[in-house]
Amino acid sequence: MNIRGSICALVTPFAADGALDLVAFGRLLDFQLENGTEAVVVAGSTGEAHMLEHDEYSRLLAFAVERVAGRVPVIAGTGEAATAKTVALTRHAKALGADAALVVAPYYVRPTQEGMRRHFIEVAEHGGLPVLLYNVPSRTACDLLPETVASLCGHPGIIGIKEAASSDERIRATAELVGPNFVYLSGDDGTARKAMLAGAAGTISVVANLAPKAFRMLCDAATQGDRQAAERYDASLEPLVHALNCAPNPIAVKAGLPELGLGSAVPRLPLIELEDGPDRARIREALAGLASLADAA
Repeated sequence: MNIRGSICALVTPFAADGALDLVAFGRLLDFQLENGTEAVVVAGSTGEAHMLEHDEYSRLLAFAVERVAGRVPVIAGTGEAATAKTVALTRHAKALGADAALVVAPYYVRPTQEGMRRHFIEVAEHGGLPVLLYNVPSRTACDLLPETVASLCGHPGIIGIKEAASSDERIRATAELVGPNFVYLSGDDGTARKAMLAGAAGTISVVANLAPKAFRMLCDAATQGDRQAAERYDASLEPLVHALNCAPNPIAVKAGLPELGLGSAVPRLPLIELEDGPDRARIREALAGLASLADAA
């Protein structure tokens, strides 16, 4: 399973009435594949997974698998707060054709490190898909520590980690766990360059929804150790990364979809659409600057 490089954590487009918009989702998938995205995540946190009904999740994932048609890996978000539910959803994702499962640390329930270790082993052994661990303490209220990851990374069913904790110390500690069968993927756009230069094999990105070509250029340079080029591409993406920090994910990145003809900016409650004001203007300006870079490449 070659999951590395520029990976997009796809948003889930909704129509103005809140219904799942698979036509827009198809445009988004095509946009990613045409611009070099090397894998996609469907129904992760950026994809508002917990806003989806079960049948919507099924339709979304099945649609992605059919549209991608084996050109890049399709990674399904399958993490739930309960282990049994996570195993069941992972099995369901396998039946729908997903290539791997992105399994977030159990949110809200605040398990111990040992509880998380057992959780991930259960999913790896009974879910039927290769597992990417996902640590994002800002959302889950628990932190999957490097020592716990070290106890999991030798399991044959666990192929890597998306690490969204972005301190220098965490980047170094996670990079030390990389092996021939275990990849480190950054989960933070703002520090992706630093993580990849330190040893991460790629990044699962939010900003790639709107700038897949520029983000692929960054990932190529950073994973190949070209520090100067990576810094240059990172600087070009920085205005958009900062602009998207104006609201909780995926509110801001969805505000960029209409600018590119990729769908509406509508999320589902309790998330609300970004107002048309200075923040949306900054997103538009950043996208215009990146369009110039992509045209020149």
